Amino acid sequence: MLKSKIFVKKTRSGGVLKIVREHYLRDDIVCGWQPCEECEAPAQDLDLDQDQAPDRAHLHDEPLSSSELCPQPHFVLPDTNVVLHQIDILEHPAIQNVIILQTVLQEVRHRSAPVYKRIKDVIHNPEKHFYTFTNEHHKDTYIEQKQGEGANDRNDRAIRVAVKWYNEHLKKSQNSNVHIQVILMTNDRKNKERALEDGLTAFTCDEYIKSLAGNPELIDRLACISDATKEIESSKLIFTEHLALSKIQQGLKSNSYLQGTFRANRDNYLEATVWVHGEEGKSKEILIQGLKNLNRAVHEDTVAVELLPKEMWIAPSAVVLQDEGQVEEDGEDEQEQLMKNVTTKNFSKPTGKVVGIIKRNWRPFCGMISKSVIKESTRHLFTPADRRIPRIRIETRQAEALEKQRIIVVIDGWPRNSRYPNGHFVRSLGTAGSKETETEVLLLEHDVPHLPFSQAVLSFLPKMPWEITEQDLKERMDLRHLHICSVDPPGCTDIDDALHCRELENGNLEVGVHIADVSHFIRPGNALDQESANRGTTVYLCDKRIDMVPELLSSNLCSLRSNVNRFAFSCIWEMTQNAEILHTTFTKSVIDSKASLTYVEAQMRMDDENMIDEVTKGLRRLNKLAKILKKQRINKGALTLSSPEVRFHMDSETHDPIDLQTKELKETNSMVEEFMLLANISVAQKIYEEFSECALLRKHPAPPPSNYDILVKAASSKNLIIQTDSAKALAESLDKAEVPGSPYLNTLLRILTTRCMMQAVYFCSGMDTDFHHFGLASPIYTHFTSPIRRYSDIIVHRLLAVAIDADSTYPDIMDKHKQQALCNNLNYRHKMAQYSQRASVACHTQLFFKNKGIVDEIGYILFVKKNAIVVLIPKFGLEGTVFFEEKGKQSLKMQYNEEIPSITVEGTLFKMFDKVTVTITVDASNMQHQKIRMGLVDPVIPGVSIPRSTPQQSKANEEPNVKKARHI
Repeated sequence: MLKSKIFVKKTRSGGVLKIVREHYLRDDIVCGWQPCEECEAPAQDLDLDQDQAPDRAHLHDEPLSSSELCPQPHFVLPDTNVVLHQIDILEHPAIQNVIILQTVLQEVRHRSAPVYKRIKDVIHNPEKHFYTFTNEHHKDTYIEQKQGEGANDRNDRAIRVAVKWYNEHLKKSQNSNVHIQVILMTNDRKNKERALEDGLTAFTCDEYIKSLAGNPELIDRLACISDATKEIESSKLIFTEHLALSKIQQGLKSNSYLQGTFRANRDNYLEATVWVHGEEGKSKEILIQGLKNLNRAVHEDTVAVELLPKEMWIAPSAVVLQDEGQVEEDGEDEQEQLMKNVTTKNFSKPTGKVVGIIKRNWRPFCGMISKSVIKESTRHLFTPADRRIPRIRIETRQAEALEKQRIIVVIDGWPRNSRYPNGHFVRSLGTAGSKETETEVLLLEHDVPHLPFSQAVLSFLPKMPWEITEQDLKERMDLRHLHICSVDPPGCTDIDDALHCRELENGNLEVGVHIADVSHFIRPGNALDQESANRGTTVYLCDKRIDMVPELLSSNLCSLRSNVNRFAFSCIWEMTQNAEILHTTFTKSVIDSKASLTYVEAQMRMDDENMIDEVTKGLRRLNKLAKILKKQRINKGALTLSSPEVRFHMDSETHDPIDLQTKELKETNSMVEEFMLLANISVAQKIYEEFSECALLRKHPAPPPSNYDILVKAASSKNLIIQTDSAKALAESLDKAEVPGSPYLNTLLRILTTRCMMQAVYFCSGMDTDFHHFGLASPIYTHFTSPIRRYSDIIVHRLLAVAIDADSTYPDIMDKHKQQALCNNLNYRHKMAQYSQRASVACHTQLFFKNKGIVDEIGYILFVKKNAIVVLIPKFGLEGTVFFEEKGKQSLKMQYNEEIPSITVEGTLFKMFDKVTVTITVDASNMQHQKIRMGLVDPVIPGVSIPRSTPQQSKANEEPNVKKARHI
């Protein structure tokens, strides 16, 4: 049967266009219950999308019921809002035999891509017995929209019609010994009333789930959907109402409101900033302060803000405030007043308030339950692991069992009369404090894809045993005769890069950087490629590695291990002895590395005059050239910054950290780095020459002048001048910044300078005009040298292969918009990988000090706050906070100076970079947020300082041999 819709549309030129839309209806679409004799042999339905397989799951032949409301056998048919808001319920193994209508699935697809993916996964699980019924193409269930009827009302009517048809259809089946009922599940009051009027069985989700006597745990998964009218009547309102999207759009057009991303403050729960992205990449930051001005926005939400009058602008607070639980209204006011007391007009920033939410960015949150003090209460507060997320009110009857567990909770809504948002429990992750649970929390919180690779992905791996064929050798340059070696950290199995250097007959040098040819094994568009693109990067935690590509590639076929033939992408230069590049060649190659060395081993070879083999002579030549290349870079204004990196030594049996030390960098680290930088720059120039619109590049924007304020102030407190006009001026002034008797001061300045920098990002050349890399002082840059662990490098390899006619192009790589979308994901994944690595270090540091007990260490003040100082312990690369104001202790006489970041406590002055002695312990009083706690030992201040726990240390341990590291 064919239905047609005809309508006319006016064109831009003023003409009239007649449009006819045809809608096909069928009578052979089956109900999904296999014993049904009313249905003919299953025909292939009109699929909703390409990934719906013809042999999809079907409803159970003999559905069982555990519902006290509906004890007879039945199928459940949920409406759109139940699928959207109660997806955690539908995913539970106990919920089976569910009919999902095409109407519902299409609406979910338009309203929430994440929920759509989740419901599709459930439908494809045969054990769940979910069935998709294509009601919009069935002749008995398709309905047309009535005149004056809204789209939502039409869809609700279509759902009721489908429920009615199912009940009548199943009654007719002669094979049915017992009547199987179809129940409508809806939380829409009007939809339920109309269904009951039509003689249908309908329940709300709450009613049905609470009737499942055998699964009481499901009640905790119910999403808490608040009724706006009830919340207004029930109690005093705390927050103003969010503006409707239509009003927000009007305000954005008239510039009354600004749109931006809400970023909560990790150290102060009553403060946040909104990043407003302007034209040509220019962004501005708006400060939001106070609970009412934050107005229920959650970290990473897209919000509309209204600027306050200029006389109401304030400065960011220097107070550290943590939300330690339910705060009475007076207490909240006191804390807000505490912040205002510190702010000064001299440093005020544009300040505003949140007036509406444009897009929520809620996700499942990991954390722990804070059990209510009221006995038998089912309402409790959940404390997220991420301090930027507010506490969430949940209902659960499992509080006793969950109290020491890490759990996952989802936010359902945030009523205007509630201090906290409402949410529901999803699942438990395990016992808090166990390394496995904490690692799982860490990965989930930073959105790191870490599930095992699927069979679909693994199916695209080469079949073993794999070997290089004669045809491969014809298509590649054979470089197996060269004395190539790799230099990496100890224990490295994913070896991306190898080097060689030999002297030519004309007296010049041939230098080669050989990179694993991962793009040979990962072809565009297949499941392996899609998974690698989604993961974006390999994530290195302290005790494990989350690979971007399967282990067969990362640690075997792509890894440039010694004494095996491997495919490589080689960048070969002819250079003079003074590192002047005469000629550059790019080629696909076959190599046979002669040695897989660690940095220490390579350094020992170079230092040992008795070693004169070809590999060692090559390393010495490379090291000589690297020093020249580094000097050239620094002369151009490249920055040499510093960040404290640590290495853990693990117990071989327990895998707990038994030693912690800062990483020491050798000359060989710098040597390898210089040639990787040179290869990246050479490749960037080549791919941009060939593909000016779609080259994948990497830039490092120059920081805005205001970013340097803290650095300039800190340096001036030590009578040092830091020039920030350009990268070169900054580099030169950092080199001159020395104070006799304070050898570590320069490293501290470089660490602080790193904090002032912007994040380096990937971008598509056709979507930007500023290519400059500030930190490297290079006009163009990309990533080519680590394709085993970075997907960006795989794309660069593909571009370079097309540029040298070694491979063919494909549509997506030439589409600058798709390329930019890919870059956005890579930037996000790269940032999350960095954060998860830092969190892993913090977790292992706590474990180390927990086992070590109380220790005293020399440290330096890195930042000064209004009520605390942040101290860096160079020996361990560890940062911690020393608080001067604590609950239950007498108040101290303190004076905070924002002009010269300093604080005077009981007459003792603390400035940035001052040396202090602190005691380090692990505060495990809050199992959710165990933290390193530092207490002041020296200088001695009565009522503040604590007694020294260990004998005074020798000066030799104060300042480790920290070498400078680059910033890319």
